[in-house]
Amino acid sequence: MTTVLVVDDEPSVRKVVAAYLEREGFQVQTASDGLDGLLQAEAGGLALIVLDVMLPKVNGLDVCKRLRTTTNVPIILLTARGEEFDRVLGLELGADDYVVKPFSPRELVARVKAVLRRTSGEAAPIPVLYEGLRVDPVTREASLAGQALDLSALEFDLLHELARAPGRVFTRNELIQRVWGEDFPGVDRVVDVHMVSLRRHLGESGQAPQLLHAVRGVGYRFGRLK
Repeated sequence: MTTVLVVDDEPSVRKVVAAYLEREGFQVQTASDGLDGLLQAEAGGLALIVLDVMLPKVNGLDVCKRLRTTTNVPIILLTARGEEFDRVLGLELGADDYVVKPFSPRELVARVKAVLRRTSGEAAPIPVLYEGLRVDPVTREASLAGQALDLSALEFDLLHELARAPGRVFTRNELIQRVWGEDFPGVDRVVDVHMVSLRRHLGESGQAPQLLHAVRGVGYRFGRLK
């Protein structure tokens, strides 16, 4: 198994991130402070480290700096919203990527996979292209006719899941499992709410759909109707 170390002083963050990583087949170790994280990292055997910047005992930037003198294990920093200085300094100290809190666990898992592919030389997933729409699962950027779409993490995941299979009808329950996760406690209505938002980003509506079509009593289909 590929082992990922998650270093964060918030128990809820460690629990959620570990659950999502384990669901994707990763083995997970956790640490609640920088000193413990540093000791586990120096013990070796890790494929990647998810490292919060604000940590007790030894902060994440110092952990990153010290690790870069002994190992090249990939590091993804977790930084607070608006703390651009931490992100820039972290990259200068050798971090491979960063994710801003609060974040979508699915986005973090996607970043973990992308960093591991990049550092291992594995080929990256191909962007989805469909009549002027571009959805890139590596950079997590989407655009329509060359214009960037300002999507939330969940909106991006929903659009990517639909766009990668044009013409296929997805039930609401399938979309919840694929985008929100099998342990999501919500109801089918959450899909409809996000679909309204997605249509707005794409410049269409439920009354005049172009790419996102509701299938009555079932779910949704992506793609132009023949």
